[in-house]
Amino acid sequence: MTLEIRPARRGEEGLVLSFIAKLADYERLAHEVTATEADLREGLFGREPRCHCDLAFWNGAPAGFALWFYNFSTFAGKAGIYLEDLFVEPELRGRGIGKALLKTLARRCMAEGLPRLQWWVLDWNEPSIAVYKSLGASPMDEWTVFRVSGPELEALAS
Repeated sequence: MTLEIRPARRGEEGLVLSFIAKLADYERLAHEVTATEADLREGLFGREPRCHCDLAFWNGAPAGFALWFYNFSTFAGKAGIYLEDLFVEPELRGRGIGKALLKTLARRCMAEGLPRLQWWVLDWNEPSIAVYKSLGASPMDEWTVFRVSGPELEALAS
């Protein structure tokens, strides 16, 4: 059994989108996915890429992905990595694929001198929360996430 993790390549936008759709389905948020392959092509490989994606392959077959981008901590005065999405095919879970994707990002943080790797997890997703805690991740319960989108974003911008 072999595991390969590598950056997504141009032309693999459909694979990335399929993982996004599967994750959204698992999170009961499929109705919110509006991304297209063209959107991902621009975001990952456009003139000014806005995100990055690592793909995992188990015995040569697509197994999962981690989509991430750089953020910035004003308190630390340094960038970090924000993991937007992490997904492993259900039938391949428990083989260390998700952990390997996280380790890849942690290694990138260390190599680039980035002080943190962070992400959100839905509060009902106990299996993932247990895995993250086992890896030494800590929940940031004292923070509340806010979002402005749709008509509210338009109103704020006007």
